[in-house]
Amino acid sequence: MGKGFWNLFWEVDLSSRQARFTHTSEEELRRYFGGSGIGARLLLEEQDCSRDPLEPSNPLLFMAGLLTGSSVPTACRTVLCGRSPLTGIWGESTAGGYWGAALKATGVDGIILRGRADSPVYLWITKGKLEIRDASHLWGLDTFETEQRLRLETDPRARVAAIGPAGEGLARIASVIFEGSHARAAGRCGLGALMGSKNLKALAVRGVGKLQGNDPQGLRLLLKEQIPRIKKGASGLSKFGTPGGVEAVEAHGDLPIQNWRGGSWPEGARATCAQTNLPKYLTGHYACFGCPIGCGKSIRIQNSEHPLVDSHQPEYETVGGFGGNLLNSDFETIALANEKCNRYGLDTISASAAVAFAMECFEKGLIRTRDTEGLELRWGDAGAILALVDWMGKGQGLGALLAQGTREAARVLGPLAHEFRSDVKGLEMAYHDPRAFTCMAANYATANRGACHLESLSYFLGRGIPLADMGYMEPPDPHKDHGKAKIAFDLQNYMSVYNPLGLCKFLFVGRVGPSTIARWVELVTGWEMDQEELLLTGERIFNLKRMYNVRLGISRKDDMLPPRFLAHPRPEGRAKGVLPHLGKMLHEYYGLRGWSEEGVPTRQKLQELGLGWTLG
Repeated sequence: MGKGFWNLFWEVDLSSRQARFTHTSEEELRRYFGGSGIGARLLLEEQDCSRDPLEPSNPLLFMAGLLTGSSVPTACRTVLCGRSPLTGIWGESTAGGYWGAALKATGVDGIILRGRADSPVYLWITKGKLEIRDASHLWGLDTFETEQRLRLETDPRARVAAIGPAGEGLARIASVIFEGSHARAAGRCGLGALMGSKNLKALAVRGVGKLQGNDPQGLRLLLKEQIPRIKKGASGLSKFGTPGGVEAVEAHGDLPIQNWRGGSWPEGARATCAQTNLPKYLTGHYACFGCPIGCGKSIRIQNSEHPLVDSHQPEYETVGGFGGNLLNSDFETIALANEKCNRYGLDTISASAAVAFAMECFEKGLIRTRDTEGLELRWGDAGAILALVDWMGKGQGLGALLAQGTREAARVLGPLAHEFRSDVKGLEMAYHDPRAFTCMAANYATANRGACHLESLSYFLGRGIPLADMGYMEPPDPHKDHGKAKIAFDLQNYMSVYNPLGLCKFLFVGRVGPSTIARWVELVTGWEMDQEELLLTGERIFNLKRMYNVRLGISRKDDMLPPRFLAHPRPEGRAKGVLPHLGKMLHEYYGLRGWSEEGVPTRQKLQELGLGWTLG
């Protein structure tokens, strides 16, 4: 394979237990790249808006990026695509680790799953071969146990993606966990439930080697110069991992506090950050395939009521969610909640948001002790936090409702409960506050999968990380609205190529810009590519996903933030008193996008991007 990709996919019908190869054209890959780009192209082509997301006929895609498995730094990622059971719209979730590179090394770029097996199964994938095997003995096991069992059954070096009890039980915040105890999670959008609805427990893959691409020598020479710069820019991530930023985030007024009601929490941020806790618990460092950054940290917690022998440091989002958002400053509780979520297969962002939602509902009398088996849901209470995680993972009692997401829980609990939600389009907000960096308001409102920080990462600019290729050298005023729609537009287009290429977005921290990525694409694929074409491809992919949502009824009415972020400023801290003016930003943003005032891409814009076919 001289171009870094195979243009070959497994197409699996679980109902008939049949698998065959299929492919697309190289021209299609050039227009949409791989991963979620070609994934969106395939899903939109056969979209049926009348189907429930959990119906067997709804596809679920496991897609490697176009560059995944190559020597390009961080080219490791796997993207899951499908209609989200949580939101009902475009669903996309990615994971790092080694699984995607292993899949690519078996000779395919992705797996398209349809149907529903009549009993639990798993897939065993090797070079040129796919087996559908019985998984009845694995049903009910957690994700770590599943990985261990499958490595014994298949190959000790197999890479495993699995659901736990939450996905089996069709919890709409269920994740897919890759590679066991050093979990890399495809956490968002509830795609673990989509996998569970197909009676698919796991996918085990055995493939070896890096993919050479079109000009391996040219790439090698370029990376010799670039990798030291990436390491330097991302040195904090290498040393501390993502929770190394907890104190800085809190200082900006960006940390969630008490279901987004609080303003500052410096003592709690200090207690939960990596700088405080890694000296106590660190046992080692690890990295994903091809990554020069290495943000993963292994930890061990001893002399505790709930010891963790071989675990990993919770990521920033998990620390923010189970820490500040719950007024919980005990790191060991956060680490245990993280471990439980990974074993059950629960998204830690949505799960912690559900706990915060439940605690505020309890505070306001919407949930009572008769609903909680007598347990009082008090802020910062470790017992309450861990009990709710267990109930969500097992689908028990109040947890069964919370595991369907806060939008559904609020619908059941009544009108007042909607005030305590923190979702956009049904996806609970990632833990960066649009009142601290108002550019995130336009992004959260318009991001294709819901309240996703990764669709722009524009808060990085506000924290002083430059993006020279696109003219962003100085940090914008984090609290002003001026120019923020343009930032959202630019960075969404740029970020929209990452998942299709299979790259980690921490390259942004390593000061990698679109001109560099365009050159990598050239060297791996042999295609001519410059920054302008790369960003145009990102714009095309973003609009493609928007059209998927438009067909499902998404418009301006849905491009909103929860009322708390538009009407209630943080009461103290650096972001005190700040509120984004979303309506003004959306007007400017829609103009930049070439969308109507209702948020629908115009015919002219779609034809300009080569997406006229989506109108048919």
